[in-house]
Amino acid sequence: MTITQLTAFLAALETGSFTAAAVELDTTQASVSELVARLERELGVRLFTRGGRRLAPTESALALREHAEQAVAAIRSGIDTMRARNALEGGTCTFGVLRNAAYYDLSDLVQRFHQRHPGVTVRLVGINSALVARSIAAGEIEAGLLVLPVDETGLTITPLFRDEVLYASGRTDAPTKPVTTTQLADAKLVLYDAYAGWSDPTRRQLRERARLEGRTIDPAIEVENVETALGLVAAGAADTIVSRTIAESAGFPTGITLTPFAEPLYDTIALAQREGAYLSPGARRMADLAQQMLRAKLDAHPGRAAVE
Repeated sequence: MTITQLTAFLAALETGSFTAAAVELDTTQASVSELVARLERELGVRLFTRGGRRLAPTESALALREHAEQAVAAIRSGIDTMRARNALEGGTCTFGVLRNAAYYDLSDLVQRFHQRHPGVTVRLVGINSALVARSIAAGEIEAGLLVLPVDETGLTITPLFRDEVLYASGRTDAPTKPVTTTQLADAKLVLYDAYAGWSDPTRRQLRERARLEGRTIDPAIEVENVETALGLVAAGAADTIVSRTIAESAGFPTGITLTPFAEPLYDTIALAQREGAYLSPGARRMADLAQQMLRAKLDAHPGRAAVE
C-alpha cells in the first residue's frame, strides 16, 4: 500500500469517477484506475462498484476512508513542515512560558528567535503554569514551558529538569535546619501567584503534603509577583518559598535566610504541547531553542538535576 494509491482512492471517492479523479491529480484515467485496482488487490476487497455514470463506494471503501485521509494528511503535514522548517519565512508562533521565565535566562528567547526568523510573528505568553497548561489544551497556545504538576489532560508532557524549592525567611529567628511541613503550616507566609492560587504547581505540592499530615496552609498575604513577596520577606513581614534558581539570581534581596525542606521539594520544568497536535514550524523551533537555553542553564549550575 502506498500514499499514491491512497491519494488516488480518495480522489476517486470524492469525485465519483476515475476520469474526474485523474483531472484533479493531473494524471491519466488509466493510471488512477490501475492504482485503485492495485490497492483492491492488496487489501483483498472491492472498493468501488463499477458501472453506470458514477463510481459507487462499497462499505469497505467507506471504512477505509478515515484511515486513508489520516495517512495522506500526515504525510502532507510532514512535507509542509520540512519545507517550512527550512525557510521559516512567515506564519505565527504562539508559545507559553512560566511566569518567572526571566530567572531561567528565557527573557531573551523571543529576541534570539526573531533574529533568526524575522518573518515569523511571535506571541509569547508568560502566565502561571496552571494557566499555560489550560491554554495549550484548549488550543490557544501551541506549546510551552511550565512547572509540574499541572492537569495533564489533553497534553503531551516532556519533563526537562528539576529545580529545588527552598524556604525563605528574613526574620532574626529564621530556621537554620531543614523545614518540616508542620513548621510550614504554622508559619506566617506570603505566597505569590495570587490569581492562580492553589492551582499553582508548587502550591499544589505544599497543600498535598499538609493534607497528608492533617494540616492546612493559610497564607497571611497573597501577592502576584515573586519580587513583591521577596520584598515583604526581606522586611521581616512574612516568610515564603522560592526556587533555587531565583534564590541565586543577581537581584535576590540580601538578608534572607534560605533553608531546604526536610523532605526535599522540587519544581519540575517541562515542555508541554497539545496531545496529538502537530506543532507549526515556528513553535517547534521555539520549543527547541527554549530547551537549548534551559539546558545551558542546567550546565552552568550543576546542582540542578536533569530529568531522564
